[in-house]
Amino acid sequence: MDEHVSSSQSTAHSSTQVIIVKNQKSPGVAAVLSFFFSGLGQIYNGEIMKGILFIVCGGISILLMWILIGFLLYPIVWIYGMYDAYKTAVKLNSSME
Repeated sequence: MDEHVSSSQSTAHSSTQVIIVKNQKSPGVAAVLSFFFSGLGQIYNGEIMKGILFIVCGGISILLMWILIGFLLYPIVWIYGMYDAYKTAVKLNSSME
């Protein structure tokens, strides 16, 4: 009887499977989200605080348009946000492989 129990336990252990799910981020989606709303691509990538920082910097840049420096500053923040979202998604995907 002990042999039967040990053989059924060994078959139970051999049938165990491990499934790994990779949640890759699309660099294109991250960049497009940041195109439409600064910081949204970072939030999509899982970098919540960085996304909030981009949202705040974009808002400050918009407010600075009253003294004209915002017209230079906002496009820089906006374009860098798209670039950062794209590169971060690529980096996240390469670290998952």
